[in-house]
Amino acid sequence: MSARNPGMATVVNATLPYILDFGMDTISLAGTLPAKLAAVRDAGFSQIMLSARDVVGHSDGIDSAAHAVRASGLRVTGFQVLRDFEGLSGHLHEYKVDVAKSMLEMCHAVGGKVLLVCSSTSTHATDDADAMARDLRKLAMLALPLGIKVAYEGLSWGRTINEFTTAWDIVRRANATNLGLGVDSYHIFAAKTGLDELDFLDPDKIFLVQLADFMWQEVRTLEERIATARHFRVFPGEGVHSSALADLVLRLERIGYRGDYSFEVFNDDYQQMPLPTVAARARQSAIWLAEDVLRRAVPLPSQMRLQRTGA
Repeated sequence: MSARNPGMATVVNATLPYILDFGMDTISLAGTLPAKLAAVRDAGFSQIMLSARDVVGHSDGIDSAAHAVRASGLRVTGFQVLRDFEGLSGHLHEYKVDVAKSMLEMCHAVGGKVLLVCSSTSTHATDDADAMARDLRKLAMLALPLGIKVAYEGLSWGRTINEFTTAWDIVRRANATNLGLGVDSYHIFAAKTGLDELDFLDPDKIFLVQLADFMWQEVRTLEERIATARHFRVFPGEGVHSSALADLVLRLERIGYRGDYSFEVFNDDYQQMPLPTVAARARQSAIWLAEDVLRRAVPLPSQMRLQRTGA
């Protein structure tokens, strides 16, 4: 099974009701923050995943960046990414707490409700599960007054936590209401984690699902795994894992997940392509998932006209 050919897509400036839970990540796009916001909105998406670099790199400052995001009309899927946070001690822990506070402040400023945290790769971090859970509980408590949820994701090259199964164990140990799981299809496929394990998750504790494909069947070394993740991902349905990705989404739907899907596509080629072209590819992926995979009903043209006019 393969997706429609996104390369043949045409951007249509209209949000389709049945893809409202799909969104783009700014890391797929080159250019300024306002240009990225406009491209995503004009492609018909209603939400966007933001990187801290988009905010701090904005030429007119953080306050102006936050205003641009809010004025775009796009809902912020989440804010990324806090790295190597859990399991540290002493001055390293205090340093990371300061970083986390800054990330949370920016997330709040742009209207974000979810902060993404990736499992630690640091050799200075402990592998003690209770210590990691304690740190994540502390982070969740810092996020609580701001109305922010923390989504903890297992990187497939994480030092101790490198699958969503072990990340889920830490989330359960922490037992914080606003701490949940971030699920990333790339890391699942790269680590070859069995999809049957999804059945053991609480869908209400999955705070974010990130989707991407890639062009080869497997990554043979750790170095290739990292390089593929950071440079060679493609949109869902463009790579060779379309069937597995469709199965993943269907299983999440079956266990009761009703949250957001964000396309986290790091791709050097897309960074050299016009923003509307890249956004059009993402739109076609969203349509493929909604229509062909999830079998959502396509509104009749007359119904879509009524929705647009508010009749």
